[in-house]
Amino acid sequence: MIRALAALAVLSGPAFAQDRPVIVADSYPVAFFAGALAGDAAEVRLAVPEGRDPSSWRPGLSEIVAIQAADLIVLNGSGLSDWTTRAALPRSRTVDTGRGVADDLIATDTITHSHGQEGSHSHEGVATHTWLDLDLAARQAEALAAAMGRALPDAPVAANLDALLADLDALDATGDALVEGAPVPVIASHPRYEYLGRAYGLDIAALDWTAGVAPDAAQLAALEAARAETGARIFIWEAEPPEAARAAVAALGLAQAVIPPLATPPAEGDFLSAFRDGLAELAAALNSLG
Repeated sequence: MIRALAALAVLSGPAFAQDRPVIVADSYPVAFFAGALAGDAAEVRLAVPEGRDPSSWRPGLSEIVAIQAADLIVLNGSGLSDWTTRAALPRSRTVDTGRGVADDLIATDTITHSHGQEGSHSHEGVATHTWLDLDLAARQAEALAAAMGRALPDAPVAANLDALLADLDALDATGDALVEGAPVPVIASHPRYEYLGRAYGLDIAALDWTAGVAPDAAQLAALEAARAETGARIFIWEAEPPEAARAAVAALGLAQAVIPPLATPPAEGDFLSAFRDGLAELAAALNSLG
């Protein structure tokens, strides 16, 4: 079992002191993988400030300088952090873990919406949350391990990779067992779950609700219309909703599950435990349908 990362530091200032090699990651999943692979041999840092979405965050000059100084820069790729296509990152010390899964990316429609401080932006081109298919996540971890093996020759990366892959494979098997037969229609509160749906037998229609905020009457009406159109009986929240919101969705006859998209660190636990909890909630929702 992979131990949880003790803490993920966030970059601040133009540079950082380092007693160990520093790995900077553009998003939480690859940061978690890097920490699991490195163990105590490196310090893993998230480029994205706490509470910010990596798909819409843009680093300032001092943050870019700090990122450039890292011993290894780890990207999810797949269009998640578009600032990485414009910043001058050192090629020899940058690993794009998404390159190996490029043939399995999912094309998406354009959806424009807002994320608080970042303002409006669009989801278009391809779906970015590749790690929600744990088979793709494992392939990204393998690509990262290859780069880390070169950057950290004294670290037990190969052994740690075996342990990480075993954990991911066990969770993947749990997901595979959720649905037998035709995909189950589901509605999600946000367009983040394309890979989860494809991997684990869910036909997901997405709304565009803000995480943690109760839906208004118009949004509930849109949900009711989507339920009627799709035949969905399950609703996925990306974060724990207010109790009134849960009650309103339940009144529409929908079972509910909270599945964090995990682009940022979960409120509790780590990538593996949060994913496991999400699958457990989904299993309970599916079982409640009879």
